[in-house]
Amino acid sequence: MKKLLSIVIKSVKRVVFACGIIFLVMLGLSFTTAPYYALHWLGTSLSKLTEKPDYIVMLSGGGMPSKSNLMRAYFTVHAAESFPESQIILSIPGKLTDSTSTPKLVAKELEKKGIDGNRILFENEGTNTRSQVLNLKVFEGKILTDEPILIVTSPEHMRRAILCFRKVGFTHINALPAFEHALEANLTFNDEKLGGNRLPMPDIGDNKTIRYQFWNHLKYEITVTREWAALAYYKLRGWI
Repeated sequence: MKKLLSIVIKSVKRVVFACGIIFLVMLGLSFTTAPYYALHWLGTSLSKLTEKPDYIVMLSGGGMPSKSNLMRAYFTVHAAESFPESQIILSIPGKLTDSTSTPKLVAKELEKKGIDGNRILFENEGTNTRSQVLNLKVFEGKILTDEPILIVTSPEHMRRAILCFRKVGFTHINALPAFEHALEANLTFNDEKLGGNRLPMPDIGDNKTIRYQFWNHLKYEITVTREWAALAYYKLRGWI
């Protein structure tokens, strides 16, 4: 019994030590541009826009409003304006009989931005990327695999989405990753001019790395790690 307990304790110590090393590595990487470029790779490595799409497919994010859906809706509007003859498919689960459901609210958002509601179609049954793509393979009685489509989704989700579409036979895939843009204003400030308590620590007004980049890159690391895990799962299942 003591021997087993000793083995368990040693194993726990090794796991804690490994987690500590991983945590320190992630902290270190957050001061570099690696997390951003990892996210950028997920969004752009397979993305292209080479032909006019017949269908613009916005894949679902969170609820409505949410950062993911509002960003995707923003880019969907711009795509719809660029390709006015295309139809828009909102692949978002929810009840179409409920005016407060997410697909209906996203459609309303597009219409508020000037998109004709007659252009908007709904695929509201798929609850993950694989099921959404399967439902779009034959949509409203029409085979879409040979139709030119434009996928709109978040950058971290784009590579997996394209691979899913390819897996079920789509041959004309264009992509528009919904990257957010950094604020163009100069965000530095003079700590002393703002008053308040004086502290025995360096001023941070000119240090945007500590104020923003470090924290944003920590979030990117979690996002990228989660997406790599999803890619691995989809690969093992044969979905990509």
